[in-house]
This record gives sequence, structure tokens and C-alpha cells, in this order.
Amino acid sequence: MGPIDYLVVEFPGNRMTGEGFPLLVDLVDRGLIRILDLVFIRKEQDGSVAALEIADLDADGELDLAVFEGASSGLLGQDDLEEAANAIEPGSSAGLLVYENVWAAPLAAALRRGGGQLVASGRIPVQAILASLEAAETAT
Repeated sequence: MGPIDYLVVEFPGNRMTGEGFPLLVDLVDRGLIRILDLVFIRKEQDGSVAALEIADLDADGELDLAVFEGASSGLLGQDDLEEAANAIEPGSSAGLLVYENVWAAPLAAALRRGGGQLVASGRIPVQAILASLEAAETAT
């Protein structure tokens, strides 16, 4: 297996356009990632959290999410949904995506066979990179 990552993407005011979904499908079709779990939640104004069915998201007929129906490995539990909801504002919805980086599986296997062990990993937020690049640019 390749490394497993997760994303929590907030949609303020429950406004989800679906613009990213064809790109997500493309990543799967090209064998770069494998979706393990895809769940959508809504955080009400009172702070309560509800999981959304895929069918609830495309009621307008414009956003076809049927391709994601059943994308569930069972890794995400109710506690994960509640933790994700802590990261979003009331009146918003979010998508939780757990995926395998299939592209990295051969490298990971080779490193393990060679005795390598992952001792640290992380991700630098894009906003932090952009701020650093902007600061470096103004310093020169």
C-alpha cells in the first residue's frame, strides 16, 4: 500500500459547486489515488453534526456524485465526523476524504524491502508556502 492521507474540505454556507469532483475522478482513473472513504457532513447553527447521503448533495441534477456512492472502507467513524466538524464553522458543510497515494506504493514497498522505516511525515499547507514565497520575494 501507498501512504494514506486525509482531507477535510469546508464549504462555507453549504455552498458546494462540485467543480473539484471531475478532477478527483481523474486522479482515481489515472491510478494516482484510491478513495478509501468519502463522507459529507453538515454542521448546523446549533453545532449538531449530520452525515449527508451522496443523493442529498446532487438534488439539483447538476452535480453528479453517483460515481462516489459506496466509497466507504469503514475507516471513518462517528468520532472522526465529530472531530472534522470541530474544524468547520456552523452553517457549513464539509467533505472528508481518506485516500491511498497509489503512485507511491512501489516506492514505499522498495524502501521497506531495503530496511527503510518512515519516522516522520507531514504536509506544509499551501497558504504557508505562498506566504513564505511572498516574503522571500519582497525581501529581495
